[in-house]
Amino acid sequence: MDTQSYLPLQPGVGMEENFLSLDDILLSHEKLPIRTECSFPRLGYLEKSTDAQDIPEGTKMELPLWLSKGLYEKKRRVLSVELPKVYREGWRTVFNADPNVVDLHKMGPYYYGLGSQMLHFDSPENPEIAQTLLQTFIGRFRRNMDSSQNAYNEDTSALVERLDCLEKALFTSGQSGLNGFQSWEKGRASQLTASSLVLNYRKRKMADVPP
Repeated sequence: MDTQSYLPLQPGVGMEENFLSLDDILLSHEKLPIRTECSFPRLGYLEKSTDAQDIPEGTKMELPLWLSKGLYEKKRRVLSVELPKVYREGWRTVFNADPNVVDLHKMGPYYYGLGSQMLHFDSPENPEIAQTLLQTFIGRFRRNMDSSQNAYNEDTSALVERLDCLEKALFTSGQSGLNGFQSWEKGRASQLTASSLVLNYRKRKMADVPP
């Protein structure tokens, strides 16, 4: 019997969220730089740099992602969200040149997840952000998976310390597949099983099929 008290749930994909996933819960608390477009009466306690009772229009501050999304409206300008520096043009140029040189864990650690959530906010740079996220993932994917497949029974801490949470999950999945194959090859397992990523993908596909 499996005695594990908590079975980890996969985070949402792209702009979707899984509110039962610990990774998505932590992601929702990432701070975003915002500017208020109207006054907020009796909410001055949210701004730690002042003792004022209200938050005046034009105040620059940081709010968690979940609150920024809840307050953001395209028609009624309550607040505007500024891009975190890692998604701005200067860093996009670095990622487009060579994404493998960047320490995504230091920049994130939810680079892909937060970047996807930034697309909820109306910004003229959204197409460039989405393209950089995609190209960064593609540019780093092969190297990460090659590392996961060539580190059998080795200390992998140095290999994953520069990865963001999504890349770490993929690295762990690759390691699990490698260990399973090695066990099967040595006769220690009765059969090969499908990867958890494949199983979760099948579940999502089945959920999308109309009844």
